[in-house]
Amino acid sequence: MTALVASAAVLLSACGGDGGADSSDKIEGAGRGSGEPTPTASESSDVDRPEITLPKSFKADFQGWTDSDPRLQSILNDGKERLRGTYAAIGEADPKADYLAFYSARSALASGEKWVEGYKGLTITGEVRAFNPEAEIREKGRATLFYCVDESKGFSKDLKTGKKEGTPEGESPKVQYRTALEKSDDGVWITTSVETAPEGC
Repeated sequence: MTALVASAAVLLSACGGDGGADSSDKIEGAGRGSGEPTPTASESSDVDRPEITLPKSFKADFQGWTDSDPRLQSILNDGKERLRGTYAAIGEADPKADYLAFYSARSALASGEKWVEGYKGLTITGEVRAFNPEAEIREKGRATLFYCVDESKGFSKDLKTGKKEGTPEGESPKVQYRTALEKSDDGVWITTSVETAPEGC
């Protein structure tokens, strides 16, 4: 990938999931992690959560990620940390970062690792805006979280040349993420699949 969102096709192959999850599968990474809880920890305050630090040159602005329902707020919190984790892993060039496995499982974990690997020799800089989050609780400890990300001010940067690349001309910098989550025994909402809709916003 040569840009923060190189193209709709690349993004779909890098971040896309199978659109669902088998409830009989074990949620990998559930209850694991290290470090102090982040400021956006869910209601499971006793869970030891990994620390996530974004690159100094990069900012992720989350707008409207609050809800009066504490159950929905916990989904928003953990979904936010999962997205922050992918950005942090790119900055650290570490597709096996512990926080990726903490907040992701199954196809979401595999695609997240693949996405980070696609930034080999690159880092991210600038700013992205995550907005219009829509969380919904489903049956049997499942949930969905849709949100939009505006990457018009976000860029990839070549670590050797310093050259920056943005969204390719002719493509929208706004992408909707459609994620499925399952609640672990520790009360963490773990993302199990991710699909993207370039025109969804």
